[in-house]
Amino acid sequence: MRNQLLVLAPGTSIFCTVRRILVVDDEENLRLVLRTLLRRNGYEVETAASGEDALGLVDSFGPDFVITDVRMPKMGGLDLLATLKAKGNDATVIVMSAYGNTDLALEAMKGGAYDYIQKPFKPDEVVLTLRKAEERELLRRENRALREEIRKEHRFEDILAKSPNMQAIFRTIAKIAEYKTTVLVTGESGSGKELVARAIHRRSSRRGGPFVPINCGAIPENLLESELFGHKKGAFTDAISDRRGLFEEADGGTLFLDEIGELPLALQVKLLRVLEDEKIRRLGEARDIQVDVRIITATHRDLTAETKAGRFREDLYYRLNVLPIHVPPLRDRREDIPLLIEHFITRNNARLGTNIRGMDSECRRLLYEYSWPGNVRELENTIERAMVLAEGDQLVAADLAERIREARDPVQMQLASGELSVKKTMRVIEELLIRRALQKTKGNRTRAAEVLEISHRALLYKIKDYQITDL
Repeated sequence: MRNQLLVLAPGTSIFCTVRRILVVDDEENLRLVLRTLLRRNGYEVETAASGEDALGLVDSFGPDFVITDVRMPKMGGLDLLATLKAKGNDATVIVMSAYGNTDLALEAMKGGAYDYIQKPFKPDEVVLTLRKAEERELLRRENRALREEIRKEHRFEDILAKSPNMQAIFRTIAKIAEYKTTVLVTGESGSGKELVARAIHRRSSRRGGPFVPINCGAIPENLLESELFGHKKGAFTDAISDRRGLFEEADGGTLFLDEIGELPLALQVKLLRVLEDEKIRRLGEARDIQVDVRIITATHRDLTAETKAGRFREDLYYRLNVLPIHVPPLRDRREDIPLLIEHFITRNNARLGTNIRGMDSECRRLLYEYSWPGNVRELENTIERAMVLAEGDQLVAADLAERIREARDPVQMQLASGELSVKKTMRVIEELLIRRALQKTKGNRTRAAEVLEISHRALLYKIKDYQITDL
């Protein structure tokens, strides 16, 4: 695109990048009028007599804006809009409607159109609408760039987080990655334990080697030994050929043993021997095989309690727990939720072909205050479900599952958790009140401070302390 002088109205102009506009209308005279007007105002213009013709031009012309009539033979403006959205095209759509078609125009806006122009229109009205659309598009691009910078700043390998406890984990990973010492990652299901293991692998000198994950609780006990260590042909009934185990597959890299607490006691003995000797023996073999594997394990169980109950070997526990990393649940790092929501929306838009641009304040509040027993995995699934069910380009509370819409207040959840610290509970209450005051005043911090009965300066300090940036 070329830079040139754009005339917006008599006596006003600014420098901007030339924008491409596709005008779609079945009336030839109207197409000619709009093409002349828009070219005079510095736009590059193409026209189409139908929605079908417009779709043929979209890929070759690449319009920034589409101005389309609502009513046309065969493919009307609503169908054209829906098709563009389904294809993931991000052109800004403005619809035109004759007197009496206002309801259709409003329906188009619900479907993702930016604005509508009612026929007959004045030339200045068209140019002014485009100018506002350009300003909005510029703001959107700046916001996207800013969000991308934030994501980069808070991305550690494949993990997105800005909370202090996750940042501490990032620093730990950076320190320990190069050492072959075993790491035990603990945390609730869905909290991201495998992502932590992968980050350790990728930050180490073993990054060029394989990363081999296995869930010890997902494989039947009678098959698990063969899966880990391999077998020789004829070692058992179904052993029709020699087979390498996962320890051999991970040679020179990292073996991630997820849900290590599910490992049977007999295999715990063999795993301990491998950790001490760095040798494995296939089932049915008489010789040992040397392996160079870094072991990272993970569990959601309390292995200390499992050890006391005799379900987990004490010597193996101490051998695995050399470098422990605990991944906190999502409810204990709520400042990560907005970052994760933005990431999941962006990723799902590309994967599902949706065009969700954000969510309203009530939807955001519900997601922030929910306790997330399934952690990041539950949040990811929730966002995908909401995006599939959404009727417009913005997620609303109705798109969320009933369990989230009817979730209890975070203060009640804090009390129900058994937390006895007055300091921690008061922080939860204080942050909740600040968020609700800002929502009530639509982000007006001066008014919010009055509602909260604190000074404006104190409010600004607390907003920074709680990292409230998503309102």
